[in-house]
Amino acid sequence: MEKVLLLIHTDGEGNLHKSMMEALAAALAAGKRLGEVRLCAGIVGAGASDAADKLAGSGIEKVFTVSGDDFTASRYSSDSAAAEAVCRAADASIVVAAGTSRWNRVLSGVAFRLGGRIDTHVTGFGEGDGLSVSRWFYRQRILASVQRSERPWIISVDPGSFQAWSGSGAPPVETEEVEVNLPDVPEVEVIGEKTPAAGEQTIKPDAEILLVAGAGWTKIQRDGSAHAGEAETLILDFLRKAQASLGGSKSMVDQASEGEAVISFMTHLNQIGQTGSTPRHQKGLATCCHGEEPHAVGWRFINERRAINLDPNCGWAQGKADVLYISDSFEVLKKVNEML
Repeated sequence: MEKVLLLIHTDGEGNLHKSMMEALAAALAAGKRLGEVRLCAGIVGAGASDAADKLAGSGIEKVFTVSGDDFTASRYSSDSAAAEAVCRAADASIVVAAGTSRWNRVLSGVAFRLGGRIDTHVTGFGEGDGLSVSRWFYRQRILASVQRSERPWIISVDPGSFQAWSGSGAPPVETEEVEVNLPDVPEVEVIGEKTPAAGEQTIKPDAEILLVAGAGWTKIQRDGSAHAGEAETLILDFLRKAQASLGGSKSMVDQASEGEAVISFMTHLNQIGQTGSTPRHQKGLATCCHGEEPHAVGWRFINERRAINLDPNCGWAQGKADVLYISDSFEVLKKVNEML
């Protein structure tokens, strides 16, 4: 009988992010495809024992916890040791983990220590007998199905790929605190976090709407002048009123190094498509973009895609967007902000 372990972590306040509940849904889906299995979970971080109650009613039989000051902040040495200890304590053959930045940087090393295998950026499970995972290759152009006979098999699930599990009212699950022997290496002290000087938080993975800004916002407009300042005001106003997230085309985020007018709060972290991120928001609106294939790849997992463009024959309009507004982005966003 296979044993499935859900491997998740808390945030600095001891809460379980939505992506952890999505990983739980993935673990339950994996167990369903395997048939008769045992389900357990491992939680690392501040308040791990209290967070275990949030898994009640999901079918998890037991929760292994690792908590304490050494495991509150993200560090490779402590995180990898904690994940390894939980996996050994659970003795699971399948490990389903939330594909966060904290886990993704340590789980390959954990798989090596356990003598197992790992697949990252998993977005679903394949059909047929046994357990197979689906993931994209070559910048989301090729979808592959992967099966493995080696155990333990660690499966890192991309956030946004599964509907988050929710439930309550069940009795608390059994918990067990796992002792972790930290490696005898010079101690690394986490003194804080540093973020890009963007002036305002514009990247919101949980937002329903993604606004993508292209380089057209900073180019010369129909009156013969550029209006980067007005563009900044319109975009920020929309982000605040619609509680939207901001994405940027590659040409847009590259402008800072080319000596051109730029949107001051746009950084390379906002880039989508090509070498940028692949977002999974419910709705997306592309503005001042000429997105052909690279842009379409970046938007592959957005459910409803809309665009604003003065040219109805733009490559983005031809089969890439669900709705195209033939108009000027400045005028449209100004009107939308008034309505909001």
